[in-house]
Amino acid sequence: MNITYKTDFTPDTQLIIDLYNSSGINRPTADRDRIEMMYTNSNLVVTAWDGETLVGIARSLTDFCYACYLSDLAVRKEYQAAGIGRQLIALTKEIIGEQSMLLLLSAPAAMDYYPKVGFDKVENGFMIKRSR
Repeated sequence: MNITYKTDFTPDTQLIIDLYNSSGINRPTADRDRIEMMYTNSNLVVTAWDGETLVGIARSLTDFCYACYLSDLAVRKEYQAAGIGRQLIALTKEIIGEQSMLLLLSAPAAMDYYPKVGFDKVENGFMIKRSR
């Protein structure tokens, strides 16, 4: 497996939807416009490719100097446990620099994954959930 990583563009929305559907991540993939808007309004996207196949993606919102919110990390099911997610996180961290913190909200099924790749669990957060 020869995986290449890119940080210089955003993939086509349908490729992202197909990846999300394959990965098991819970996103509104039936709403193409919403997925497209999610990426239009993000300022850091790191992708993983196996040839022409999009196999992983990390989507973040950041100021590149203090804080970065990693809002999506998805790897195609058949590529999971191959270190792709770990590399997407590493490249995100490299781009935002040591001065920025990296924060995320985990899906319940991924709570055991993030400590393995260097995240500390935090207890001092709050949120107002989306209505849809």
